Amino acid sequence: MKKILTILGTIVIMTGIAVQASDMIIESKNQTYNESDSKIKFNGDVKVTIDDMKVVGDSADVQVTQDQKLDTATFYDKPYAFEIKKNKKREVKANILKVSLITKIVRAEGDTQSIVFEGKTPVVVINANVQEYNTNTGVMTANGAVTMLYKEIETFSNSAEITTDKNTGDLKKLVLIGNARVKQEKNESFADKFVYDATTGNLKAFGNTTTNAIMDDGDKLVLKSSYQEYNQKRSIFNASGNVRIWYQDYYAAGPKVTLYPDNATKKPNEAYFTGRSSITQGVRTIFADRIKMVMKPKSFDAQGNTRTIIKNIGSSTDENMTLGL
Repeated sequence: MKKILTILGTIVIMTGIAVQASDMIIESKNQTYNESDSKIKFNGDVKVTIDDMKVVGDSADVQVTQDQKLDTATFYDKPYAFEIKKNKKREVKANILKVSLITKIVRAEGDTQSIVFEGKTPVVVINANVQEYNTNTGVMTANGAVTMLYKEIETFSNSAEITTDKNTGDLKKLVLIGNARVKQEKNESFADKFVYDATTGNLKAFGNTTTNAIMDDGDKLVLKSSYQEYNQKRSIFNASGNVRIWYQDYYAAGPKVTLYPDNATKKPNEAYFTGRSSITQGVRTIFADRIKMVMKPKSFDAQGNTRTIIKNIGSSTDENMTLGL
C-alpha cells in the first residue's frame, strides 16, 4: 500500500496531451470538406501533429464552427496518440479519440488504454471504457471497469478521478469510486471509495472497507470497518465505525482502532481499541473501555470496566454449578 502513495503521480497519461494555442498539422492521402455538415474529412494514413503530440489513424474529421474556427478533431478506427519527452513516452489507444480545440478536453472512447514508458519499459498502464482529460482544470476522469497497474500495484474501480498540477503534471489527488480495490503483492484493500491526498500523504477509504494484510510469516490480518485512513509517513492505520479485526484465533471489535507498525517489518503489529470494545479468543470474550492487542509477541491488555464471559462452562454435564447448598 505504501508504494502506491509515491508512484501514482506518474499515472496521468493524458496530461501530456495538452491542447494549447498551437498549429495543427494534418497529413493524409485524401481531404474533403462539405459545408453542409461543417466537417473537414481526412482518409488514409492520417497523421496529426499538435506541439509534441502526434496522432496516427486511418480516418479523422475536424468540426468547423460557423465563424470558420476548428472545434473538435475526431479520430476513428482505433487511433494511436503519443508524446515523447526526454526518456518518457506517453501513449493512448482507443476506438475513437476526440481532441477539442475550444474546450481543451481530450477524450478517448472504447477499449481505451494509456501507457507511460520509461525508455522501452512500460511503467504505468490504465485501461477503461472512457478516459477524458481537461487541460484547463488538470483533472483526468476514467469510467467503466477502470484498472491501473504499476509493477506490483494494481487498482480497480468503476470510475476514477485524477487531479494534477497543470504546470508540473504532479499528482495532487486521486479518487477511486465504486467497487474499488487497491492491491500490492499479497495485500489488498476494498472500499466503496478511496481518496488519496498527495499533500498530506493520506489514503482514505469510505464505505464497506476491508484491508487484508499478509504478515511476514504468512498469517493474515483482516480489518473491516466503515472508514479507514492510512498515513504514508507514519505507516499508521486509523479505522472507525463497526471496526472488526481477525488475526489467528483473535477476534476484536469496537468503535475505533489505531494500528501501529512493527519498527522492523513496518507491518501492523499493535492495535489500540478505544470506546467499549471486546476481544475474543476461543470460548473467552473480554469487554473493556480500552483494549491493546499485539500480534507479535501475541498478547492483549484490557483496561477500564473489564468484563469477561466464558461460554459453555460445564457443557459436558446437565447439572448446574452450585456451592452444594
